[in-house]
Formats: sequence, structure tokens, C-alpha cells
Amino acid sequence: MKMIAPSILSANFSNLSKDIEMLDRAGADMLHIDVMDGLFVPNITIGPLVIKALRPLTSLIFDVHLMIEKPERYIDLFVEAGADILTVHYEASLHLHRTIHLIKSKGIKVGVSLNPSTPVFLLKEILKDVDLVLLMSVNPGFGGQSYIENTNNKIIELNELRRNLDANFLIEVDGGIKASNIKDVSELGVDVFVAGSEVFNSKNPSEKIIQLRKLANE
Repeated sequence: MKMIAPSILSANFSNLSKDIEMLDRAGADMLHIDVMDGLFVPNITIGPLVIKALRPLTSLIFDVHLMIEKPERYIDLFVEAGADILTVHYEASLHLHRTIHLIKSKGIKVGVSLNPSTPVFLLKEILKDVDLVLLMSVNPGFGGQSYIENTNNKIIELNELRRNLDANFLIEVDGGIKASNIKDVSELGVDVFVAGSEVFNSKNPSEKIIQLRKLANE
């Protein structure tokens, strides 16, 4: 079953509780939470205090994407805040293997993310250690961007590596996912779809989530 993970980057930050309750009712599979530090990416969003405040509002899986430099410094804070999955960037962690196992030692799931220009083969040595690989299909930092078509080649390559290594990680894609392209992207082997503006800018976000899941699973 393919999963939809709405991104709160596109939500109404003045009333996050209302939007999260809506996502819960709509049956979203995960809540994708982008953490940006203004250094690794050219934007600043939220930190562990906001995640901690949101945690009691829902039982949704908190899929926390750390777009920050030296993420290993903040692992404990995000675990304590209520993250269920912590995803760090290959490009941001000098000792990636150590960071991955630090997260796993906290009893939660771990993911690794790649920017659009970073080749998939660089992850080969750690793919059996992670629960999720997040491919950025836009340049990270801002919502509402268009899907980078070369992501399709990276998905195919990553799916082949997963089969060849007999690994069990999920493939997640973030950026530019819409009703018009989700079916084609899904057929390449993606398991989790992050959708921000496509959900929150629609007239009926609940119906949009249902539509996206249906198209992804066709």
C-alpha cells in the first residue's frame, strides 16, 4: 500500500492544530515535518519545541526531515519531541554511518535524504542500515516547486539497488507531487509521497489526500 505524507510546510502556521486534525480525519499515513536551519537550505521553519507541542494532537507518524547542518547535534531533542522517523541528509552529515546508528539507538526509524544533484550510488554502503530513503524531487527549501524529471531515473536506480541488496527500506519522494504525476511516479517503485501545496492549496484537502492515495495505488 502506497502512503501519503502531507507536508506541514504548506499548512496554515497560524492554525496548525486545525490542519493536523483535518489530516488525521482524512486518513493521512504520515505527517511530513520539514526542519530547516537557514544554513543547509535557504529557509527557516520549525524546531523541536513546535514538534513537541504538536505531538499530543495526533497519533499520525511524525516523519521529521532534518534539512540542517550537522544534524547529529540535535538527535536527542527531536527524539524527545516525538519524532517517529528522523531523516538526515547525506550532504549534511560528515559521518553518516555514525549518525544513522545514533538515531537507531534511540529506538526510532531512520532515513537518509539526497538532494537532486546527489547520485544514488553514494548510498550503497548504508542502504541496509536505513528504514527509508528520501529523494528530493525539487531543490529543498521552499514548497510549490515543479517536479524535477530526472528524479525518475534516480527512483529506478534506487529500486534496483533495493532489489539487488535484498534491502527493506521505503522509497519516499518529496517535491512537485501532484494528481497529474503521482501515478507515473508510483509505478517506478515509490512507497511514500510527500505532498504539500497539492494538498493544502486544494479546495478540499481531505478529498485530495484520498484522490492521491487512489492514484498512487492504481
